[in-house]
Amino acid sequence: MKSNTASTPTIVSPEKWLAARREFLREEKEFSKLRDRLAEHRRALPWVKVDKAYTFESPGGRVPLATLFEGRSQLIVYHYMLAPGWEEGCRGCSFVSDHFDGAIAHLNARDVSFVAVSRAPLAEIERFKARMGWDFSWVSSNGTDFNYDFRVSFTPEEVEAGKADYNFGVKEIGAEEMPGLTVFARDKAGAVYRTYSTYSRGLDLLIGAYNLLDLVPKGRDEDEEAPMKWVRLHDRYDPVAAAR
Repeated sequence: MKSNTASTPTIVSPEKWLAARREFLREEKEFSKLRDRLAEHRRALPWVKVDKAYTFESPGGRVPLATLFEGRSQLIVYHYMLAPGWEEGCRGCSFVSDHFDGAIAHLNARDVSFVAVSRAPLAEIERFKARMGWDFSWVSSNGTDFNYDFRVSFTPEEVEAGKADYNFGVKEIGAEEMPGLTVFARDKAGAVYRTYSTYSRGLDLLIGAYNLLDLVPKGRDEDEEAPMKWVRLHDRYDPVAAAR
């Protein structure tokens, strides 16, 4: 069963189209104001200090969490699903990651650094990153508790049970890795704080392609039972289908 599929369109005169569009504009403005209020509430959430000394394998060697800030006071970490030994990264995470490179310079200009973190060893990350043609910073948390503490990687026992603490509650999980995003802040004394985390549908905000698809008549046109089933690594789409 498909969702977001356009119904038979109603064809009207230019005058009636303009009237309908103006009416819908009121709804869009209401949503924009609600989104602004939600963002304000998000920024006002309390912080929690990060006391554990996490380190990461980077192209420049082993580095602490504070180094990932690159001298800035805010850091966005995307928890990319790539476990040790995987042949390639997650399709969904790759769909999200295709949107990162163009945003980095703009984030940096607003005192924000960005990095992706995966549990795979750095060599495996670098190999897949080169294949995808990405430039954003990407480090390995291999051998540390980072992914487990931030509830995006799960123990064999949790995977076998099929349920784990994910997205702030006990949820069904189907793999050892799940996606997420965490925001950190650093004060002038160098202390690091976790300010926000989001998982699952909360990551939709990162996907510009979805925002564009939401503008067209067919919308996302996804299977309700497996919404991202259609997504491929960007070098795996059928070139004939993509050209239509």
